[in-house]
Amino acid sequence: IELHFLPPYSPELNPDELVNADLKHSLPQQHLARDQAELAAETRRFFRRRQRQPHIVRGYFGGPHVRYVLDENPMSF
Repeated sequence: IELHFLPPYSPELNPDELVNADLKHSLPQQHLARDQAELAAETRRFFRRRQRQPHIVRGYFGGPHVRYVLDENPMSF
């Protein structure tokens, strides 16, 4: 396990934020979920699709700001 200390607010350095943005863009724009259960179901469908698309998941870590996650030579603190 490696720890990477990030500044207090740095969404551009967090691969989770790229996943969140992908989820938001993938949800139907014309159709708003009627309730929490429908939103949860749409979210589960999104993540099931992504499980079958590893090339897209790898892309979350390919940006210049999050490449530190894949670095073979970890930074020493």
